[in-house]
Amino acid sequence: MLITRHAAAQAVLADTRYVPPPVRQDAAEATLAWLRAHVSRFAAGETHARRRRRLTERLARLDPAELRTAALAMTLERDGEWRGVPTAALGAALGVRDTSAVPAAAAGYLSGEESSQADAAVAALLAQADLPAITLLLQGHAATEALVETALGHARPGDDVDALLHETLRQDPPLKATRRLDTRTGDEVTIDLVSVNRDPDVFAAPDRFDLSRDPAPHLTFGYGVRPCPAPAHALALAAGVLTALLGGGR
Repeated sequence: MLITRHAAAQAVLADTRYVPPPVRQDAAEATLAWLRAHVSRFAAGETHARRRRRLTERLARLDPAELRTAALAMTLERDGEWRGVPTAALGAALGVRDTSAVPAAAAGYLSGEESSQADAAVAALLAQADLPAITLLLQGHAATEALVETALGHARPGDDVDALLHETLRQDPPLKATRRLDTRTGDEVTIDLVSVNRDPDVFAAPDRFDLSRDPAPHLTFGYGVRPCPAPAHALALAAGVLTALLGGGR
């Protein structure tokens, strides 16, 4: 079933009977598939709750304002070569010095597409970081970089960086869809986040990119039972990069 309306998406995301599609549990240790079987994103019930608590405890030690400042400084130091900055800034805050393996590990993190390169990258990350830190790096890598790139395509001189990010998240979310499994029927449900975030019942002139909108209630960061644990941190990293690239423009 495909969901394209905001209210229906909220109902699914708030219902504990809808869980992520299962991932395989028989992979060799320190591989991408093994990692996916041990993180909160693909778990349900008490397992999900326990793993999510570890993430939120780690995030509580990170100040989004400091992440924003670090991302801004790093972008300026690299003369505007911003790619990799969100991951490097987050890695530094998490105590992960070498984040060079993150892109290869992140490539199949959401899709489950396995490769020897991804397995080697996961092993390299496990040699220097724990699962909560690796989870945060992988979940943030592609999404944050895609958010910055898309926001740059919409940016104009003098734009408020925070408003720019929120409207980009609404109109062009980095993650275009999210899936759930109905535990009552076994049917898979796909939530089309692009359509949901442009529901005319919720957003006036939904196809217009409008920085004056209230930042809520797009569903890009999730809703209900399993919202993104780190929206403030992701926005801070992206805002730091954009502020540097757009000349300080809040």
